Amino acid sequence: MWQDQIRSFSVVNPQLATFDVVVVGGGITGVSTAAALQKAGKKCLLLEAANIAFGTSGGTTAHLNDFFDTTFAQAVDDFGLENAKLFAAAGKDAMAVIKNNIDYYGIRCDFEEKKATLFAVDDKQAAELDKVVNGAAKVGYEMKYIKRIDFPIPFKKAVEISGQAQFHPVKYIKSLVQEYSNLGGIIFEGCICREHNEKDGSVIVETSKGTFTAQQLVYATHIPPGINKLHFTNAPYRSYVLACTLNDENYPDVLGYDLQDPYHYYRTHTVNGKKLLIAGGEDHKTGHADDTGECFSNLENYVRSHYNVDKVMYSWSSQYYEPVDGFPYIGVLPGSSGNVFVATGFRGNGMMFGSLSSKIICDLIVDGSNKYQDLFSPARIKPVAGFTQFVKEQATVVTDFIKDKLFTERIESFAAVDPGKAKVVKYDNENYAVYKEATGKTHILKSTCPHAKCEVRWNSAEISWDCPCHGSRFNVNGKLLTAPSVKGLQKINEDKV
Repeated sequence: MWQDQIRSFSVVNPQLATFDVVVVGGGITGVSTAAALQKAGKKCLLLEAANIAFGTSGGTTAHLNDFFDTTFAQAVDDFGLENAKLFAAAGKDAMAVIKNNIDYYGIRCDFEEKKATLFAVDDKQAAELDKVVNGAAKVGYEMKYIKRIDFPIPFKKAVEISGQAQFHPVKYIKSLVQEYSNLGGIIFEGCICREHNEKDGSVIVETSKGTFTAQQLVYATHIPPGINKLHFTNAPYRSYVLACTLNDENYPDVLGYDLQDPYHYYRTHTVNGKKLLIAGGEDHKTGHADDTGECFSNLENYVRSHYNVDKVMYSWSSQYYEPVDGFPYIGVLPGSSGNVFVATGFRGNGMMFGSLSSKIICDLIVDGSNKYQDLFSPARIKPVAGFTQFVKEQATVVTDFIKDKLFTERIESFAAVDPGKAKVVKYDNENYAVYKEATGKTHILKSTCPHAKCEVRWNSAEISWDCPCHGSRFNVNGKLLTAPSVKGLQKINEDKV
């Protein structure tokens, strides 16, 4: 839905190839960080592989909530009470970054303050909700039990949370990038960052539009290119969303979340004069759904079972990364000399942590410190928190890698792929990703992801090839859609194989 309002941003041609800071990624994290640094007096270059707000920032439902997917109860158990209190403060500070930008620059982005409802639909969820509320109380975060909710969904127990908000993500990001440009910041769209090298206190940034030198480099791309520790401590997931009109106008006036796993989430927004219910859920690890179209169907069926749906106006999915210990990674990139920064592992809270990242990274570059630098350090080592999940995720990656290499279906001819279908096949001892349109036109690619050599899998809902290991995505012609790969899949002419 938001993607309809994304337009290519005018690129300014730089006179010099040397900058104070190069920021890679034109979503909310990169734009917010570039704007903060430019405002602080730094000379910045913002690089975006596609166009501003492409990808997750253009596909988010833009819930602005200062309670997170990682509960305060979990934070207390895994990181201790004082760190959990600091974690709670991070939500307030993230909201302040957004509000301050809106006020300072006069951004019109449909920002609305909202209450939120967190509700349990069965006894197991009710017990979980009690843990959530008790954990929140320990860190001084208020959640109030309520007896009715603004959703036509049977429930066992619910709480109300004040001080939440929503906005139009693309309007916000596009306005903020314009302010960044007004401050003298330079933007390159359609520019892929291929690699970086640190030398003599500077960072050499190799891109598809040339080589740039900077004092610092910021990766605001979910996961940085190359192979890094963060590729083993974050897992890519996709979440599905639909926006629909209702026959009975029974739209909720609050943000809503149940406690299912994966959970459903709700909000409303008025687009082109039409009020819409926006509902999301059906999350799964990227590349791990046999039929992604079924995810949309399941979500629609669930919403229709509770709401009097008129029409589904929009549907889309978006990608996010799950950190193994529940906290985001914001700060100095592991393995760097201290001049390369990264922000990732936001779970379902990208608008908030992306905004907070701009404050943390700007402070680290300009002042040398920030109160959250240790809590969210990408180099942190927690031998207990997240260890089980770390082992599970890595076992999954290894299993995917081996299984896809060894058990690929062998074919004698590409004619074996039916029209309207796609699959990874082995032909003449080579693996290929083959998609055949209903018309019979065939698209053949080398199926090995250039990033870490995993085999891609077909995403039928979005007509793309997705890597199950680290989340790189490609279109049917092999064009790169999503990092961490910096190269597309090799396209093959059928008459050449």
